Amino acid sequence: MTLRRLGHLSRHWDRVSIYLPVLIMGLLALGSYWLLRATPAPADIPDEQPERHEPDYFMRGFSVRSHDINGDLRSEVFGSQARHYPDTDTLEIDDARIRSFNERGQLTTATARRLSTDDQQSAYLLQGQVLVQRPASAADLAAGRATMSFAGEQLKLYSEPQRIESDLPVELRRGSDRITANTLRYDDAKRVADLQGRVHAVLQPRR
Repeated sequence: MTLRRLGHLSRHWDRVSIYLPVLIMGLLALGSYWLLRATPAPADIPDEQPERHEPDYFMRGFSVRSHDINGDLRSEVFGSQARHYPDTDTLEIDDARIRSFNERGQLTTATARRLSTDDQQSAYLLQGQVLVQRPASAADLAAGRATMSFAGEQLKLYSEPQRIESDLPVELRRGSDRITANTLRYDDAKRVADLQGRVHAVLQPRR
């Protein structure tokens, strides 16, 4: 090969080498595009499912106690079976029995076929053959106050402050007196019962 021909080749190579980086970048871009087309699309992420109303644990033949800051017993709940629902943070109890003490140490008992309560045990919804009783203490009897009871198919019992409410027909007994009504609001601190609807009372004469 002559020197003249070598010179021509050298000049052509110099011209080509100027565009070589551009050609390499183009090849890389084409390769990246091909890989992107060949890669399968990511699977769709399913929407978050709402939490179901299903129990996360069960208890059978149990009792649950609640104490105040001084360690004194405030309430005790018994039942044949309980179910805890995490979505509402509630506890459902079958064949429930409750013992609850107010700030004066007075006892209230309650029974129901089913009970629902929150995690703090500050409110109870009792359903099915509900009976709530306030036994008369010695101080009550001395003051002329008799044993009280509330009966119905649904009652709400609040522990602090202690109240009893019902939006369904209810029967109130105090000693030998008997009162029925469509709704009830009872404030334990004031010892006042607000009865509404068709109120019917049978009162015995005082001796």
